Amino acid sequence: MKKLSLLLVLAGMLQTGFSQTKNFIDQPYLETSAEVDTLVTPNRIYLGIRLLESDSKGRISLETLERQMGDKLRALGIDLEKQLTVSDLGSDFQKYFLRKEDIIKEKVFELVLYDAQTTAQVLYELEKAGISNIQLLKTDYEDMESLMDILRVRGVQKTKRQGALMARALGQTLGSALHITDRGFSVFNKAMDRGALRMSAEADSDDYIPLPAEFDKIRIQVTVSAKFKLE
Repeated sequence: MKKLSLLLVLAGMLQTGFSQTKNFIDQPYLETSAEVDTLVTPNRIYLGIRLLESDSKGRISLETLERQMGDKLRALGIDLEKQLTVSDLGSDFQKYFLRKEDIIKEKVFELVLYDAQTTAQVLYELEKAGISNIQLLKTDYEDMESLMDILRVRGVQKTKRQGALMARALGQTLGSALHITDRGFSVFNKAMDRGALRMSAEADSDDYIPLPAEFDKIRIQVTVSAKFKLE
């Protein structure tokens, strides 16, 4: 008897779910999708700086190079505690054995900057200090999540406008939303597409070219779709 009651309850649940699905499918509805995008200027520029101790007789020690780099960055108003970190190679310098009695030491840093103008100044000043092994690791936009939320709202509004337009063409009216789907987002960053860029021109040479006024803008695209009741 208990098994029979349980089967009846399950049958009732399945029938209710089927009925709801059937009602949704059977009523007239209109489905539309929309893509919305925008361009933003990167406000996070990540540089990789590699300090390498030379193996020449008059080589500059790693510690001296690090001190010179710190002085240059502080002079430009860089907050070393917030903007400069040691890379994943570890907090200690790496040692490369050249001969039994000699080694080369290196240390890799990651520096985050907030605009292209400061980046150009940093590159120029570090080049003058003899620090030229620098790479552009990536560019990013800090408020990416908030921006995508704004785009999602615009996308839903666009689906409604499109749906209303199509409904009017049929002589009908667009009703309430029955179903909304966030189909994801895409980020198009030309700097990342090109990969890491190495910048090593001498600051006092004729071929030194400073960075442009701005980096390539990042394009963010969001896609949403919605089903509306058709009345």
